[in-house]
Amino acid sequence: MEFTTVEEAQQVAEILRESEHPYIIIGGGSNLLLTKDFPGIVVRSDILGIQIDDNRMTCGSGEVFDEIVEASLMAGLYGLENLSLIPGDVGASVVQNIGAYGVEAKDYIESIEAVEISTGKVVTIQAKDCGYGYRQSKFKTDWKNKYLITHVTYRLSTIFKPHLEYGNLKGTLGPGPIVPFRLREVIIGIRNEKLPDPKVMGNAGSFFMNPIVPRAQYEALAVRYPEMPHYEVDAERVKIPAGWMIDQCGWKGKSLGRAGVHDKQALVLVNLGGATGDEIVKLCQAIQKDVKEKFGIEIHPEVNIV
Repeated sequence: MEFTTVEEAQQVAEILRESEHPYIIIGGGSNLLLTKDFPGIVVRSDILGIQIDDNRMTCGSGEVFDEIVEASLMAGLYGLENLSLIPGDVGASVVQNIGAYGVEAKDYIESIEAVEISTGKVVTIQAKDCGYGYRQSKFKTDWKNKYLITHVTYRLSTIFKPHLEYGNLKGTLGPGPIVPFRLREVIIGIRNEKLPDPKVMGNAGSFFMNPIVPRAQYEALAVRYPEMPHYEVDAERVKIPAGWMIDQCGWKGKSLGRAGVHDKQALVLVNLGGATGDEIVKLCQAIQKDVKEKFGIEIHPEVNIV
């Protein structure tokens, strides 16, 4: 069931209120792993359109997120470059708080327009009230299945200030002036090199979230693994790349039946051909077990498993 306008979203909300069947709200489906047929109503937005007002860009929740990144650069608005080529729709960027290369969607989301399913009312929610954290928001917890997101307003900058601290972006860009479309081009190149095309090899991109651990735990691990990459979160916490730990456990390029770990990026689980959702889950659980035993850290899926 799709809605293409706010009014249609209100009509869908009424149907959901009156239906006895369960429902699930999805975006493009790129971050979804089905282990069985869903026994209810599947809802998604097909609201399109981009409106720019000074440094604000309001987008329909059904817009492809990467296309609005490109549109922002075309309009001379900056901030979203590091999120280039992340799959999915605009509405999902709000729910998931997507992020890459040191930038998160929450850094630029100003407000969200949505239809409250229980009342059919159109409401505006400020980003500061969404409980944003690393790959987290209230839309995934307290507000799950409570709203149909219709529009998202991003507050961007007319001044280009590239974020190059994460990964090897500086080295990849090379010497000379850095321009917005060049940064986008480089990030797209990195993603294409590391991540398999889902049309060719089934995958959901990064399968696991990078764990954030107490500094004391990181420091103890760093004594044993001095080469372990890490990223500072704050004075008390450190983020450790899950892909590195998975690689250290020997899973990179390995498989469990028809489900495997990508040979170029250990954070990506792939369908080698005919794997079921349950087979992907079993691989996920085997990896979680090994990482926990080796590093004492629990890693959790970024993918939504149904």
